[in-house]
Amino acid sequence: MRFLVLQHIDIEHPGVFRDFMRADGIAWDAVELDEGEAIPPLDGYDALISMGGPMDVFEEDAYPWLADEKVAIREAVAERHMPFLGVCLGHQLLADALGGRVETMAEPEVGVMEVSLTEAGRADALLAGLDARVTCLQWHGCAVTELPDGAVGLASSPLCAIQAFRVGRHAYGLQYHVELTPTTVAEWGAVPAYQESLERALGPDGLGPFEAAAARQMPAFNRDARILYDNFIALVRDR
Repeated sequence: MRFLVLQHIDIEHPGVFRDFMRADGIAWDAVELDEGEAIPPLDGYDALISMGGPMDVFEEDAYPWLADEKVAIREAVAERHMPFLGVCLGHQLLADALGGRVETMAEPEVGVMEVSLTEAGRADALLAGLDARVTCLQWHGCAVTELPDGAVGLASSPLCAIQAFRVGRHAYGLQYHVELTPTTVAEWGAVPAYQESLERALGPDGLGPFEAAAARQMPAFNRDARILYDNFIALVRDR
């Protein structure tokens, strides 16, 4: 199998999923869109993955490649029915590309928090094996507020009603993160846009406690990442 990974900043990569893919012999090509790299034709790829980033889906004037990415997502999901996984910004791009709505939140959602699976989420193939309440990392200031036609909500939190959703059988968006590595919080905390949202949510001294909380939860993050990964690979093979 070969996956295409769309990245919007070099430090937001598939994280621990990379270790799983290496161990399974799955090849992947990472395209760094913010560095001007072009999205290749989707022929020959078994799945498309879109990661997070500090830009927003509606900032096409500042980041023109966002429009190209939305075209690629529509082709992958609506035309090719290709397995797709969008995380954070990728989750929002999936919604926007297919006619949903993404809006700025009144307050950013940042920290180690919980999301609750919906009834549909508890029965979903990608989320099978997860607890009904998932401990995860949040770091976002926009949210999907309206799903595309036919999409199904799979998880929610008090601050963000759409934490995960599915389109068709093989396309998924996850607002939250479990793909973390031990260096993730420190690396993201050095990005000005992320630093600003963290300070708004947790205060000027919030990075240290946030990093410590993430470290305590790393075994749970890695366990849930493994479950999601295994389920996604099963969906790709089924497709």
